[in-house]
Amino acid sequence: MTDSSTDPVDRFLDAARDETAELPFRLTGVMFQYYVVCERELWFLSRDVEIDRDTPSIVRGSDVDDSAYSDKRRDVRVDGIIAIDVLDSGEILEVKPSSSMTEPARLQLLFYLWYLDRVTGVEKTGVLAHPTEKRRETIELTPETSAEVESAIRGIREVVTAESPPPAEGKPVCDSCAYHDFCWSC
Repeated sequence: MTDSSTDPVDRFLDAARDETAELPFRLTGVMFQYYVVCERELWFLSRDVEIDRDTPSIVRGSDVDDSAYSDKRRDVRVDGIIAIDVLDSGEILEVKPSSSMTEPARLQLLFYLWYLDRVTGVEKTGVLAHPTEKRRETIELTPETSAEVESAIRGIREVVTAESPPPAEGKPVCDSCAYHDFCWSC
């Protein structure tokens, strides 16, 4: 059991629920993706290291996200912390161009559902959509997936508060990563 005064999850929740409190650390949905894909990428993001937003994989993802369900969803910002897409049905939508990275996208969507539930008291169901593949998956927050999100929050905090980035690891995604040069040009 963790001490609630030092547990990053409890500290984050306490601050997020108190409009006058400052968050102990920044959390975004993208951070959950990077945590699964590459902790080094997460560390760079946490330091606001600018990336090339014109890489083919980022442009493709943005194009798919911009066009999919555009007539059936609206963008909603919650507490200045999360930005979500809400379908007309009320479900929370996360659009990805491919199912090749389902786990990172799933964890990102679970964070949104967790935040809505734990901070605002709103229970929602999520939809992970891969429109180019005509695939949709329903994502629900359960005690098990809540624990998964909370474990990731602790892990993210550990990575982003480290003095230096984790060592580079050669992974299949490295060649298309926007941070590729930061890892492999030295």
